[in-house]
Amino acid sequence: MLSIDRKIDIPQGKYVYFASDFHFGINGNEDSHAREKIICNWLDSIKSDAQAIFLMGDIWDAWMEYKLVVPKGNTRFLGKLAELSDQGIQLFIFSGNHDLWLRDYFQQELNAVVIHEHQTFQFNDKIVRLGHGDGIGPGDATYKVLKAVLRNPFCQWIYRQLHPDVGLRIASYFSKRGPKHKYENIQFLGNENEFQIQYAKGLLKENHYDYFIFGHRHIPNVLPMNERSSYVNLGDWLSYKTYARLGEDLVLNKYESQL
Repeated sequence: MLSIDRKIDIPQGKYVYFASDFHFGINGNEDSHAREKIICNWLDSIKSDAQAIFLMGDIWDAWMEYKLVVPKGNTRFLGKLAELSDQGIQLFIFSGNHDLWLRDYFQQELNAVVIHEHQTFQFNDKIVRLGHGDGIGPGDATYKVLKAVLRNPFCQWIYRQLHPDVGLRIASYFSKRGPKHKYENIQFLGNENEFQIQYAKGLLKENHYDYFIFGHRHIPNVLPMNERSSYVNLGDWLSYKTYARLGEDLVLNKYESQL
């Protein structure tokens, strides 16, 4: 029997929005500030009909929370989220592979729900599997081991004994040692080789899902899994500025920024 982690009712005229992979900080402050303003404009454009907003991971390129310290920057974005929360819009923030160490800051400051695992939501009559999309499906054993280590509370406690300036600098260094974020050049590998799609196929053998919504791969896509189920990748805001909107059906849109 399918277990539902959370249920959200979407009233008539309202929608649920999903976006992923902002990667604040990846290309320096100037680039990050420009992207931040575009994202704040997008949030302004949807606030009148948003029932809930889901930020699906890698919002920051390197994010770590200490007990009394969080990374500085992105004040406009955080202020916009606070404004939306104060208006009664539900905020959900999933951790990604670049912001694994989300703790309680956004819960305390924004009344947001912070989620670290893939979960199943029910939106009216739609069953949706949600997550950042990293570390699922077959293969990539090295990353799965690394993720387990980084998510371990004791390992996090040890790391937090470093001064925040040192800890954040190290995290940012290794973040930039990964893919160079030229995501417009990433190619779709085909249904048989995309690990997120293989993960979705495995779940569909046991239960029905209307949608699988992930980030991480940075390739905006809506693909049918069968006659009643679709796989959605949200793309990113480095190259595509794409997001999903769910009401009676789901659509993947591109935000045309007005700066």
